[in-house]
Amino acid sequence: MAHEQAPVHRDRPWRGIMVATALPFRADGSVDHDAYARHVARLIAEGCDGVVPNGSLGEYQTLTDAERARVVRTAVEAAGDGARVMPGVSAYGGAEARRWAEQAAEAGAGSVLLLPPNAYRADEAAVRDHFAAVAAVGLPVVAYNNPLDTKVDLTPALLARLHADGSVVAVKEFSGDVRRAYEIAELAPGLDLLVGADDVLLELALAGAVGWVAGYPNALPRTCAALYRAAVAGDLDTALPLYRSLHPLLRWDSKTEFVQAIKLSMDLAGHHGGITRPPRLPLAPEQEAAVRAATEKALAGGHA
Repeated sequence: MAHEQAPVHRDRPWRGIMVATALPFRADGSVDHDAYARHVARLIAEGCDGVVPNGSLGEYQTLTDAERARVVRTAVEAAGDGARVMPGVSAYGGAEARRWAEQAAEAGAGSVLLLPPNAYRADEAAVRDHFAAVAAVGLPVVAYNNPLDTKVDLTPALLARLHADGSVVAVKEFSGDVRRAYEIAELAPGLDLLVGADDVLLELALAGAVGWVAGYPNALPRTCAALYRAAVAGDLDTALPLYRSLHPLLRWDSKTEFVQAIKLSMDLAGHHGGITRPPRLPLAPEQEAAVRAATEKALAGGHA
């Protein structure tokens, strides 16, 4: 059953629940853009604020340029409002990332999500140049800190410099170190903190996060929306039991196999998750059993 759409944060559209959308493929491995459009529309209808196409969960690294561009256009059209769409524009270098930011702007997106340059372990000067090049396009840039995968750490001090440069408006924090929330607030009080990993949602919400770039709402949007709203409101009587019950699933968002896990949960919840593209392979039997058991328990508990 569809719920009333969540309000768009007009002045800061990257706030709220921005779902890093999984991308459906057909059996032959081609992108099912029609299924993706339905998925985006369903997430918006069931209480999420917006979507993040072409993130890691969307397997952007495996897409052709034509596929990647069409995914953004599909998301903007299906969301019904470009402010609700924050495409991932990450690339090895600033020139390519800037080109994807230009494409996002042409499609009507409201903001973009950007990793540091990830061709090598970039130093501070290279990181600042990279973000400045993309910010020059004119769309608000949300930094994505994922030192586990990129080997480049956007520390609170570096984020403060990027914010002072005018290059970033927010950060998706995926380091897993919830203590950083307080240092970021001290060094860059105007920088919005977004939850970057599902399994630290409550901790970062209580520390002042104003958004969630989320994985598991792909499978359970209504329950995850209720959890987020309660968490940012400080309603622990509602948030804590929900968080505990969902945490066996939420922690998969921080595992290497997060794409496969979330897609399996989507399938079990009656939504099209489906296959992943190589090099991602199906879950190992023990992993599949664990995700299946946790998802079925959540569904049996009324989560949707």
